Amino acid sequence: MWTGGLVIVELRQYTLHLGRRDELVELFEREFVAPQREVGMPVLGTFRQPSAPDRFVWLRAFPDLASRTGSLAAFYEGPVWTAHRDAANVTMVDSDDVLLLRSVHGGVPARRSTPGPVRVSVHYFDGPADELAPLSWDPWVLATHPGPNGYPRLPVREGENVLVAVSLDPSVPPVPDAWTARATRDPEHLVLEPTTTSSLG
Repeated sequence: MWTGGLVIVELRQYTLHLGRRDELVELFEREFVAPQREVGMPVLGTFRQPSAPDRFVWLRAFPDLASRTGSLAAFYEGPVWTAHRDAANVTMVDSDDVLLLRSVHGGVPARRSTPGPVRVSVHYFDGPADELAPLSWDPWVLATHPGPNGYPRLPVREGENVLVAVSLDPSVPPVPDAWTARATRDPEHLVLEPTTTSSLG
């Protein structure tokens, strides 16, 4: 479950050039996971999306907005990213699909002894919907963080109100009536396959 007071999370969805996802996953796991943890932003999960061979999805966490800004600067202006950014960037079409979130209910499910699918469901609302989070059947729910984004070099999606539900059960549960009543569009359900080093899976 949730530990360490890490309450801010980025959900990052990358679109890659077809055929280059495994190349990015190998580079990411080898070069980027440990250095991000060392500057205070642990990577919680890294995933392939089997239904979309050009997608790489990952989550990382921070204790607060101030430390997020400093940690991002330390990594993206540091030697590791400088050495490997060209190799990473050449695999990507788009890396700007990012939701800045905060944990509002439950916590990170414990990693299973045999990793399996993870479902991440993004629900869209007509305004902040924190009070709806406890109605979820899923073990971990996050909500939009209002920001500000202290590191504009890495943009995040703005002007949206979401709840993101995370579960180790890939099946989609019924959406609570109170969520449906406030929804502005159909939810997105991402069924993801954890990579070798993913802490969530």
